[in-house]
Amino acid sequence: MTSLSDLPPRQIQLYLTAPYQCSYLPEQSARSQVVTPNELVDDAVYSQLIRAGFRRSGLYTYRPQCDLCRACVPVRLLVDEFKPNRSQRRTWKRNQQLEATLRELVFDVRHYALYRRYQASRHAGGGMDQDSEDQYRQFLLLSGLNTLLLEFRDCAGLGAADSLHMVSVVDVVEDGLSSVYTFFDPDMPQAGFGTYNILWQAELCRRMGLPYLYLGYWIAESDKMAYKANFQPLEGLIDGQWQRLG
Repeated sequence: MTSLSDLPPRQIQLYLTAPYQCSYLPEQSARSQVVTPNELVDDAVYSQLIRAGFRRSGLYTYRPQCDLCRACVPVRLLVDEFKPNRSQRRTWKRNQQLEATLRELVFDVRHYALYRRYQASRHAGGGMDQDSEDQYRQFLLLSGLNTLLLEFRDCAGLGAADSLHMVSVVDVVEDGLSSVYTFFDPDMPQAGFGTYNILWQAELCRRMGLPYLYLGYWIAESDKMAYKANFQPLEGLIDGQWQRLG
């Protein structure tokens, strides 16, 4: 299902935001189509919305609806056909000491400290590097869906002051997992934590018998988003149809 007409009309309404500065293409103005009311977006409704190109940020469900630009392409990895390339296999092997633990979707001061370090290093000046505790909670800890909060620690780092290296928030939808957001230790770039996390989520999809890993929006012209094309086969939602990219 990629058409919103398949949803009962009473369930959702859509509104278009005013233009705002694009976060990924600095010369562009952006707009979003937003779902309301939030409380009606449950697991079943969101599973349909994500197939129609929507994403969520906290309780806010949206998709790009820009006036003059169609650069944002919703993408998903076909898990059963995915075979890691040589570099990805090395990254997977390098991080086998990491142990994933499912945590409650509640505030943890250690997670927030890691988030602030990550934002300051990777996205300085982008606004999120100044996120308060309340903004962090609204972004990652508010969810009306089946959401997993996973922390990754170095299980070989006994005696270390803090072995926390990565935190990932993932939604479970009907036909896959949706990677909401991941942040990690920015002082260990050689570890490839971002790549490892996608590989880990793809493996979790396999174990759960789910065919897709939804990776958000791919923007070919944005360095921040271009990495998603390294994971193949990738499908993009173009003109209302999911089709292979590359």
